[in-house]
Amino acid sequence: MKSQKKPYLSTTQIILLSFLCVILIGSVLLSLPISSSNGRALPYIDALFTAATATCVTGLVTVGTAASWSVFGQIVILLLIQIGGLGIITFMTAVMLLFNRKIGISDRLLIQDAFNLNTLSGIVTFVKKVLAGTLTVEGIGACFYMLVFVPQFGAKGIWISVFNSVSAFCNAGFDIIGDGKSMLSYRHDPLVLCTLAILVAIGGLGFIVWEDIIAKKSWKRLNVYSKVIILAQIFFIVVGTFVYFILEYGNINTIGAESVGQKILASFFQSVTTRTAGFDALIQNNLTDLSKAWGTV
Repeated sequence: MKSQKKPYLSTTQIILLSFLCVILIGSVLLSLPISSSNGRALPYIDALFTAATATCVTGLVTVGTAASWSVFGQIVILLLIQIGGLGIITFMTAVMLLFNRKIGISDRLLIQDAFNLNTLSGIVTFVKKVLAGTLTVEGIGACFYMLVFVPQFGAKGIWISVFNSVSAFCNAGFDIIGDGKSMLSYRHDPLVLCTLAILVAIGGLGFIVWEDIIAKKSWKRLNVYSKVIILAQIFFIVVGTFVYFILEYGNINTIGAESVGQKILASFFQSVTTRTAGFDALIQNNLTDLSKAWGTV
């Protein structure tokens, strides 16, 4: 009698299933009354959509993040954003390391596939660097935010700073400022906009490029992939800033009435955020048609 073979899932299938499980668990948590700001459960479709868009770090919402979700709901959203930004396998590895669980060969293969690495050597060390780097950058970003948000919101400003820092670094586009207008209230604040833009840019480089920069510490020694990513990022930010500055210069509905310095700041932020982040310091509907077209490039 032939023994039946156990069903085998590839690393890609495991990653996809894990990703789906995170979204479903997140949607269930967000559908609970405790996740709602008014104590009444939101429709499950809104909870599911929010869980999916947070995990996929897209920033699309059907309900206001600050107005509709309680602190518990916002914590759930923040965890989903962090999982999506780090990657489900990285997050699972972090939990395993936290509980001193041994990272076996199957776990290492998952990490290798998740990051598209060429070798299993030093994978656990790589993940530790990713986690340490992520928490460090997000922590520094939160500290800069606190300089503005704590004086404005008091103790609540600490939570706002942490949430926005994680969201910006993960390029998620979620914010809990509270007015439903994203960064419009801070369009003239260089500290807030530049902190957000730098977090978005650093997060957008990706972990592989970070590792290469930290290891090589020299532009000449960086591999070709890292150089291409860095140069492409700089190119699109600089060119995008120039394009928005020119196209919106006389648009009274966006930056037409601003000073030159404010126009440059707004154009720079618009250039960074439209690439992946989804934060707004300008009302997007008021942009010229050419600017809207450029934003889709």
